[in-house]
Amino acid sequence: MMGPWIKVTFLDEGSGIPEEIQSSIFEPFFTTKEEGEGVGLGLNICQKIVNKMNGRIEFETQPGKTKFMIFLLAADDSVP
Repeated sequence: MMGPWIKVTFLDEGSGIPEEIQSSIFEPFFTTKEEGEGVGLGLNICQKIVNKMNGRIEFETQPGKTKFMIFLLAADDSVP
């Protein structure tokens, strides 16, 4: 895709995302929380919204820090 891109970054200073679950975090109903504390739809819904806008969501993680980056195409001012 052509640009220009808008990049929005969110930082989380929690425990990080263990490598063994990184491939699952965007799956619907995936959660690491106790029963009754969450249903595991938040990241899945965010990813669907970003994808519908022809963007992408990525993350980098290490113990004590996770960074989520959302990339969206900037509006084309030449289109009415």
